[in-house]
Amino acid sequence: MSRRRAAEKREILPDPKYGDVMLTKFTNGLMKGGRKSAAERIMYGALDVIEKKTRQDPLKLFHEALENVKPMLEVRSRRVGGATYQVPIEVRANRRLSLAIRWTIDLSRKRSENTMVDRLAGELLDAANGRGAAVKKREDTHRMAEANKAFSHYRW
Repeated sequence: MSRRRAAEKREILPDPKYGDVMLTKFTNGLMKGGRKSAAERIMYGALDVIEKKTRQDPLKLFHEALENVKPMLEVRSRRVGGATYQVPIEVRANRRLSLAIRWTIDLSRKRSENTMVDRLAGELLDAANGRGAAVKKREDTHRMAEANKAFSHYRW
């Protein structure tokens, strides 16, 4: 990390089909090896599957799914006098979004459906309905923070 100045944030352009910046961030997280067109094909395919299954606006369901996965608290390790404590802290807004995106993508890759389009669509639908592996991961994170609430005075 540079000591001189903070890195400047790059402007992310909205995606071409829906005009949504969050969808672009999600597509960039989905991308492997610079293959953006493949990531876009998977993303738009998953949104089409969601629209067919639910007959609702897929973009609204996508945003709802991410809201359900975003963690409010997390634990960070803090070393105090030879002991390491798990200190609960509030998550900043941009990290909250990036964690939600990362968890949703990672856990959709681990699902058992045949294609990545189906896996991603299934995980987004589950997250929008408040269930699924990504929501469980957020609940586990919150539970860990709640269990270590006694060490919150070590916050820095």
